[in-house]
Amino acid sequence: MKPLSPDLSAALTGCRPALVSLAIVSGLVNVLYLTGSFFMLEVYDRVIPSRSVPSLIALLLLALILYAFQGALESLRGRMLTRISAVIDEALSPRVFQYVVRSSLSGAPSGESFLPLRDLDQVRGFLSSPGPTALCDLPFMPLYFAVCFLFHPLVGLALAAGSVLLILINVTTDRLTRGPSKAASEHARGRNLVVDAGCRNADVLVAMGMQGHFTTRWEEANQNYILSQQRVTDVAGLFSAASKVTRMALQSCVLALGAWLVINGEGSPGIIIASSILLGRALAPLDSMIASWKGVVATHQAWGRLTALLANVPQERRSAVLGAPGRELKADAVCVAPPGSNRLTVKDVSFTLKAGQAVGVIGPSGSGKSTLSRALVGVLPAARGAVRLDGTPISQWTSTDLGHHIGYLPQDVALFAGTIAQNIARFAPDARGADIVAAAREAGIHELVTNLPEGYETVLGEGGLGLSGGQRQRIGLARALYGAPFLVVLDEPNANLDGEGEAALTRAIRSVRERGGIVVVVAHRASALAAIDLLIAMEDGRAVAFGPKEAVLRHTGHLPKAPTPANETTPRPARASA
Repeated sequence: MKPLSPDLSAALTGCRPALVSLAIVSGLVNVLYLTGSFFMLEVYDRVIPSRSVPSLIALLLLALILYAFQGALESLRGRMLTRISAVIDEALSPRVFQYVVRSSLSGAPSGESFLPLRDLDQVRGFLSSPGPTALCDLPFMPLYFAVCFLFHPLVGLALAAGSVLLILINVTTDRLTRGPSKAASEHARGRNLVVDAGCRNADVLVAMGMQGHFTTRWEEANQNYILSQQRVTDVAGLFSAASKVTRMALQSCVLALGAWLVINGEGSPGIIIASSILLGRALAPLDSMIASWKGVVATHQAWGRLTALLANVPQERRSAVLGAPGRELKADAVCVAPPGSNRLTVKDVSFTLKAGQAVGVIGPSGSGKSTLSRALVGVLPAARGAVRLDGTPISQWTSTDLGHHIGYLPQDVALFAGTIAQNIARFAPDARGADIVAAAREAGIHELVTNLPEGYETVLGEGGLGLSGGQRQRIGLARALYGAPFLVVLDEPNANLDGEGEAALTRAIRSVRERGGIVVVVAHRASALAAIDLLIAMEDGRAVAFGPKEAVLRHTGHLPKAPTPANETTPRPARASA
């Protein structure tokens, strides 16, 4: 059995008092379940022979009071299970969400990425279902055995035999459903991947008439899922029916056994009814477990996957001694592979930038420019080498701490549902209005935003719905500049900008340099390099030139050549420092 991760151990440790209380409440509930059996025993063996109405009324009132306590404790037990599931979810959901967000960076399809969230939902949902109450009742079955043996040894043996038979049915159900249940889970995952691919590429499917082909793929994946689900349901249903029939037959057998004992003078009439009621209660947890076995198996598998996930993805360790960087950015022989691949697309890139410098990264498509930019901000880990801020590898910061010192504008600007102010402030709950306005002014969009009907409180749809491509890019630039980060990395920042937007971009880059920051700009258009003093030329994942802008442009010819100042020299090798 795999050891629990610290997260799971901490969650279970936090629930320990509740689990102890749950065990105590379950014990009281199971003791109170004896009320019906003893009530019938007293009625048949004492009240009826004595014909005492006061005794009957007293017994009935006592039974009703005990039933009220039993109902209250049953309700309390259900609420406790719901709260325990909420505590476990609260302890694990932040880590699971972080994993889901970051798993796409490792190349995992989004349908695969959401599996841990579904596993957590499965665990939480099962804990709130009747299944766990049956598990809580199982340890108290010996109590019912003992009472039945007190009635008569043969009654106790009958109950024990019935329990063994139901346990065998339960074990057989587990053996026969484990494989189909796992297969159903795998087919469900494959079906989700087909749906996810179809949703992400809906425009391609519609435009090129591929809907029919994808529908065929969906039908095949869905059919496999349905067949595997049918196998699980058929087996579970068969043994659930067998369990119910076995319980009914055992109840009749116990009634017959009680009657035989009464006929032979070895028992009282009350034993017949009391034993029958007690048998039904004693076997109820086993019967309930068989009925909910599908959920038990699914929850066990989900818990196993969560355990493996959290054990293999340790929580980020926070370093309290790292201060804010402010001197240099250094790429030290950085090698990077794209998510889900071992092929390096950035190979041994080295350069050093001092505070106040800006570098442009140029090169043909597929040369590794965007991959390098993602490595510089810590989105992609370096396969070899390191990216350092003030000499410290960025891997020693947590993503939350590192994010305060980095501004990043990706090629595909991703805005989120919320106000413009929230998007600029990176959804920080304690963001100050002055900082939001300062970032907007630095990006040159303050007037643009204030001219909107709701200004900074304008609500955007998911993905920045309601804005043009240029507006989204400029708001994304303001978000990258929020908080005056030391390192600002811009990937194709002028792809959707007009002349006014490009002028604002140039002013923003100059502003970052003037306050002592470092700017890295990935560019295909020369206009993005107006405020840049250095260039890196990339080819086939390698930095083939690094040096003053005009010298690199003349040397590589990637962008239109410009006049070369008289004091400019030949570009330095790619490993040199700026």
